[in-house]
Amino acid sequence: MKIINARLRHQPSLFTLECEEGRFSQITAQDTTLNSPCDIDAKGQLLCAPFVEPHIHLDAVLTAGEPRWNNSGTLFEGIECWALRKESLTIDDVQQRVYRAVQLLIGQGVQHIRTHVDVTDPQLTALKAIVPLKSVLAPYIDLQIVAFPQEGILSFPNGKALMQQALEIGADVVGGIPHFEFTREYGVESMRWVMELAQTQGKLVDVHCDEIDDGNSRFLEVLATAALETGMGDRVTASHTVAMHSYNNAYCSKLFRLLKMSGINFVSCPTENTHLQGRFDSFPKRRGITRVKELRDAGMNVALAQDSIQDPWYSLGNGKLLRQVDFALHACHMMGYDDFKTALDFITDNGAKVMHMADRYGIEVGKPANFIILDGIDDVSVIQKQGDVLWSVREEKVLLERQPAMIKQQVTLATI
Repeated sequence: MKIINARLRHQPSLFTLECEEGRFSQITAQDTTLNSPCDIDAKGQLLCAPFVEPHIHLDAVLTAGEPRWNNSGTLFEGIECWALRKESLTIDDVQQRVYRAVQLLIGQGVQHIRTHVDVTDPQLTALKAIVPLKSVLAPYIDLQIVAFPQEGILSFPNGKALMQQALEIGADVVGGIPHFEFTREYGVESMRWVMELAQTQGKLVDVHCDEIDDGNSRFLEVLATAALETGMGDRVTASHTVAMHSYNNAYCSKLFRLLKMSGINFVSCPTENTHLQGRFDSFPKRRGITRVKELRDAGMNVALAQDSIQDPWYSLGNGKLLRQVDFALHACHMMGYDDFKTALDFITDNGAKVMHMADRYGIEVGKPANFIILDGIDDVSVIQKQGDVLWSVREEKVLLERQPAMIKQQVTLATI
């Protein structure tokens, strides 16, 4: 496969890229625009590594309103609604919804997905449905599965045994939810147990950590300390961490020292947490998003994710990660030009680091020929116009080709 007239991120010239046997074999700068035989003419648009969705709940997608709507809009009522919907899960039900959601994600340039799958189900129905899809979907996406204890590890009957069984069935990552455990002591114990289990099984860790508007919810320090002590570092991810939005700055200054030493990753879900958090506030209402800008500026790895597609927690969602970037830039006061120049990092390279696949991800000779072409010439223009994904290619196989929108007729304004 040969691609001509492509722009690469942070590079001034156009490029020609050649692929052989599913890998990039040559990347060459062009002196001028080419008009020569090729498989794809990028026409000066931005070619970059595929988007990464590092935090979504595929088991719950497309269930909004089933069996009832989350009328309060809170995280906790969402969990109640999902507990009712879990009772009617079947293998076919889960798989058909996953296929539909993955189709949406592929259509928005996503080729790498980490999904949290609820394992507080004695039958583990959703997990048993999704694990076989890893190989089925491999030609189109990389799929990582988190064993996620939605209703707690110590606070749910046989929670530990279900987590261990989930790893045996095929989960790749150990999850947790310490702020939802019955007591603080349970939350701390669950974090220590999660880290021990992951070490023993050679797994990654991704914890729903402090997803609550409670400045006293401080399980992040427990998780980070365990990551530091065990040396697991960047194999550990703290998702949400929205309580950090409510921490006082003196405590946060101390905490950041530990977080940086630990080397852990962070995932923020801007649309989801803007919607769920602040529900118990009158005014002023908290945004409820973790300190994305401050974490990034301190040199820590932060990725953005969608979290939900039309489920009990968030009844919208369409797979478009550029929307998450747009929300984060606004809500986290990252509206400077320097912020825009690297904005795509949040849904590309940073997500790849979360999924621990950075060594096989990116536009480099020898790496898999996975890429997307966006409607825009750089990060700034793509973000400004929320540019469409025009091409998505995986190991030389075209997954998506989209024509840019065209205006057939436009009124001409009179000169004043």
